[in-house]
Amino acid sequence: MTVMAADQPLKVTVHAGDFDRRGTVVNAMLPEKAKIQGARLGGKFIAVQTDDSNRIWWAVADLKKGQSETYELLPETAVVAPVVFTRKDGNKLRFGSAAKRSTLMEYQAEAGELPRDNIKAAFKRGGYLHPILTPSGKQVTDDFPTNHIHHHGVWWAWTHTKFQGRTPDFWNMGDGKGRVEFDGLDTSWSGPVHGGFRSHLRQVDLLAAPSVTALKETWEVRAYPQPSGVQTYWVFDVTVEDRCATGDALELPEYRYGGIGLRGNWAWNGKDKVNFLTSEGETDRIKGNATRGRWCDMWGDINGAKAGIAILGHPSNFRAPQPMRLHPTEPFFNFAPQQAGDMAIKPGETFTARYRFVVHDGPPDRAELDRLWNDYAHPPEVRIVAGK
Repeated sequence: MTVMAADQPLKVTVHAGDFDRRGTVVNAMLPEKAKIQGARLGGKFIAVQTDDSNRIWWAVADLKKGQSETYELLPETAVVAPVVFTRKDGNKLRFGSAAKRSTLMEYQAEAGELPRDNIKAAFKRGGYLHPILTPSGKQVTDDFPTNHIHHHGVWWAWTHTKFQGRTPDFWNMGDGKGRVEFDGLDTSWSGPVHGGFRSHLRQVDLLAAPSVTALKETWEVRAYPQPSGVQTYWVFDVTVEDRCATGDALELPEYRYGGIGLRGNWAWNGKDKVNFLTSEGETDRIKGNATRGRWCDMWGDINGAKAGIAILGHPSNFRAPQPMRLHPTEPFFNFAPQQAGDMAIKPGETFTARYRFVVHDGPPDRAELDRLWNDYAHPPEVRIVAGK
């Protein structure tokens, strides 16, 4: 890695590529020992953020297809206050917007208390995102719904599996065959570009005596502020990594769901209460089920106003564009690579899944979701050079 001399100011060029960019968060790896706290574009100060891997992040305000712009990186400037913050509050991690002084969402780290007395202890669960709120404060997720107690906002688990000759189910925890356990918070941060965390979980086979951890899991979540001038949505990213905890693979036979789960608000429960829109333009949940898509939006009425949440799948994901599970009567969505046939997570390999969520007031905007997916799937080219 190149180290720039102190008298060589760093500059960074962003090329839009094949798409218009607006509020696009970009990043680049800094040279060693470079300490940057801001950037300048045409005399305008731009807030930046660096992470523990020496990567710099900032937002491109407006850049048209095919155009480029060059920023001068500033090593000495006032530290910019966080725009998105994370705060530990008991067994939760709260994400908030500094601009609106409001909550964006919460991460249930350690398992919390069960919400009702008639729920079995086996259903206790941590390691999921809920509640998730729109910019106006509409809650678009549910937790422990009575007709699917094991559904929790945004969560991750495998269901139909084979492991060491047994068939644990880490999704349907009430059956007592498997569970997902929160295993610790690695780090969390706030910042002017994003707030986030990294956490560790385990998918545990309860059919073994004693129980055996089949998978070790890492979550990384980044929440971004609303783009300048946009009042209708905000965005966060979830990256999940699964690794075998033993010398044995976790086999995943063909099945209709498993992996990332999204449960919508209880107000959307019932076949006529929730709407779906896929990237391919399908609005019929029966016809859309088991089709492939780049993204899917789930939305409906909450307290007399429309709101929703879209999930965008990254093209690097296994079997992308992935098959989708659209529940026939409930507000549930799942990108399910198992639908396309048998698969496995093997020792020595890392299974990585990346998703972007768009949390919005009002009905979905298909053109904007396509634009946001292109930002996610085909980011601008970013190049750091020594200035003169």
